[in-house]
Amino acid sequence: MSSIVVFGASGQLGHCLKKVAEERGISGIHFPPESEANILDKEAIKVVFEKYKPDYAINCAAYTAVDKAEDEIDLARKINKTGAENLAEACKAHHAAFIHISTDFIFKGDVASPLVETDPAEPISVYGLTKLEGEQDIIRIMDEYFILRTSWLYSEFGNNFVKTMLKLGAERDVLKIIADQVGTPTYGIDLAGSVLDIITSGSKAYGIYHYSNEGVTSWYDFAKGIFDISGTDVKLLPIRTAEYPTKATRPAYSVMDKTKIKTTFGIEIPYWRDSLAVCIERLK
Repeated sequence: MSSIVVFGASGQLGHCLKKVAEERGISGIHFPPESEANILDKEAIKVVFEKYKPDYAINCAAYTAVDKAEDEIDLARKINKTGAENLAEACKAHHAAFIHISTDFIFKGDVASPLVETDPAEPISVYGLTKLEGEQDIIRIMDEYFILRTSWLYSEFGNNFVKTMLKLGAERDVLKIIADQVGTPTYGIDLAGSVLDIITSGSKAYGIYHYSNEGVTSWYDFAKGIFDISGTDVKLLPIRTAEYPTKATRPAYSVMDKTKIKTTFGIEIPYWRDSLAVCIERLK
């Protein structure tokens, strides 16, 4: 079995990888704490690579506070760009393949047809821009990389939309939710499983891939699904983006085409609502 090291192990996706690896009985996957594996500390990264001698490094570390990033540009860029660059350099030096998690926010989101990997990237937020810069650095530095762009990530771990909605649904009778931003939720457990599928396939089909659950929905319909499945009685009011101004602009449409990842690795992707039901059951 390959040796795998996960950076950003304490985050949502790191926890999902740990859970799936345990369920599958995958040994040789290491989750060093951020105190040992800071992606901004080149010396620390070197020590981690020398200790675990990974065949694969997975980068789950990211600055994901989309609105705060508009003010904390330098910090967002350090983590999303420089951190990715540091790991790519280490992977290249130690002959490891690099799996990096990116985002649908690298797209402008003004075209209403599913986005393919070769569509032009036009980020409209600092978060999207810094994530794109991270992708570009990886591509510039090395050849043996898998960049997985994902969207609307949630799970039973960390902070995410599903857990926020369940919390608010328990506290309030009425919620206003944006109905004119369209995309696809992604269950972190499903994404983690696909990352491990790519590794166990041993494939060298390096490049950029899109991964989210199947289907298309709005934040309003996503919230409706959460409350329907969990049996929470809340009145939902659909609102337009313009009625809920945020510091960062978000893509209006960021549904991604998953044909490439499905055909290349034979991955079957669950429908978003089916995976949501699994997550809510686990949260109970």
